[in-house]
Amino acid sequence: MFGYLVADTGKLTGEEFKRYRACYCGLCRSIRERHGQNAGLALTYDMAFLVLLLSSLYEPEERAGEGTCMPHPIEARAFWQNESTDYAADLNTALAYLKCLDDWEDDGNLGALAEAKLLEKSFHETEAAWPRQCGAIRRSLEALHELEKNRIEDADAAAESFGGLMAELMVWREDRWEADLRAVGRSLGRFLYVMDACMDLDEDARRNRYNPFRRWYGLPDNEQRFRDILQMLLGECLASFDRLPLVQDVPILKNILCAGLWQQFDQKYTTKGKRGRADGAGPV
Repeated sequence: MFGYLVADTGKLTGEEFKRYRACYCGLCRSIRERHGQNAGLALTYDMAFLVLLLSSLYEPEERAGEGTCMPHPIEARAFWQNESTDYAADLNTALAYLKCLDDWEDDGNLGALAEAKLLEKSFHETEAAWPRQCGAIRRSLEALHELEKNRIEDADAAAESFGGLMAELMVWREDRWEADLRAVGRSLGRFLYVMDACMDLDEDARRNRYNPFRRWYGLPDNEQRFRDILQMLLGECLASFDRLPLVQDVPILKNILCAGLWQQFDQKYTTKGKRGRADGAGPV
């Protein structure tokens, strides 16, 4: 359900792209500094979106620099970090650990179990620091596991479970902005779950795996059916997003929400990518 919150970099200006990449590099550094090199392998662009959003809202002091690293040992890269980067680094590690355990329990994946063992110490440290968020991740994955185990094809229930997870991750500080941040996270999480189910439907059906949309497998009008659902969910997210007093990096954030989120869907479902992404973008 992760891997969709990425920018459409072709639509970013040169400066926006540099800022976006430096955010990602800063997050990678924070993960490796706080949780070790192995944790850095689980880095996703989804958490870079969280860093950009929380940085824009709270404006914490940034520390910036340039240097080489293990993934890029020759070419120095710019990066920036702040308190929200460290927060996202912790959550990235917690998500990776619990997802590995879930994969082990669901599929008997030995590689996932081995990775979980490497991340276990870091997870317990993160759980102690962020118990509300880690508890939400656990509850969400357990709820999804029950739906999958019992083959309950209830897309609303499944999406709501993941929405609850994202709602809690968005709330860094329980303050005046938490209601709107939770609303952004809940609708975004529901969108991400449904998007993932749409993208995996063909393969899940072929492999007889759980998918809440199995009954729609093979229907000729699935593209429009799924697009309508996704547009509605994303519209709810953008309505809450627009209530937040954001200034810094708003063009990048809206690029991710209004264009980047649709890239994989358009590549799979549209007529070989001939339709533009704007028809699914929602209000800007």
